[in-house]
Amino acid sequence: MALSSDELERYARHIVLREVGGPGQARLKAARVLVIGAGGLGAPLIQYLAAAGIGTIGIVDDDAVSLSNLQRQVIHGTADVGRPKVESAADAVARLNPHVCVVAHACRITPDNAAGLMAKYDLVADGSDNFATRYAVSDACFIAKKPLVTAALGAFDGSLTTIRAHETGADGTPNPTYRCLFPNPPPPGTVAPCAEAGVLGALAGVMGSLMAMEVIRAVAGFGEPLVGRLLMVDARSMRFETLGYAWDPDNPLNGLTTAPAASGLGHSPAPLR
Repeated sequence: MALSSDELERYARHIVLREVGGPGQARLKAARVLVIGAGGLGAPLIQYLAAAGIGTIGIVDDDAVSLSNLQRQVIHGTADVGRPKVESAADAVARLNPHVCVVAHACRITPDNAAGLMAKYDLVADGSDNFATRYAVSDACFIAKKPLVTAALGAFDGSLTTIRAHETGADGTPNPTYRCLFPNPPPPGTVAPCAEAGVLGALAGVMGSLMAMEVIRAVAGFGEPLVGRLLMVDARSMRFETLGYAWDPDNPLNGLTTAPAASGLGHSPAPLR
């Protein structure tokens, strides 16, 4: 996909990178990425994907901007309070980069509509804040054979990994699924929501930016993905650690049996934040 003279200047710092160059930037322009959630993780993720020149960004969110969002959801402003987040995010992208097309999906993603929403996208980035959505998205990505970049936030900690469970490793072993890492969601009520536990605003920016880096790396085709590796960030001690995980032959998606995925499917996820 050819780059215009304006795009060549806009993305000049990418193009001079040997690992990206003109071909990598053209791949970014041709890419279609579906972002789940325009909240704490989705806001910086969408901004950096747009700045990087991802050609089409789909945004799934059924929530409206509230004043308490603005401490971390930096794609929205005070004037956006009360507006649908997909609209506010789309306007922000248009101001940032007119070469990017935004497709707004003003709905919540569920096991029933996930396949349809993902069908026209190359990669999915999940910044949702609840387990039902994460399991629904990861299961649907496996079935649709879509790469998934998924992250989560705690009050002072975050995690990030890439799931390519529809592919195999160099030794022929299947890549791990999200359910290999987290077989089942925690019991209801054991993890406090953001409104109760709080979250460090700048941490959302760090994790959302790391998500964007992982998406850009996957599309442009450089470096080593976080497949089978969970990046964990502790903001209290400013510590970054990586935990390896592997394919579980008992997992319900690509394990040795073909039993349907259990928990997390068929449940309506909570609203995205």
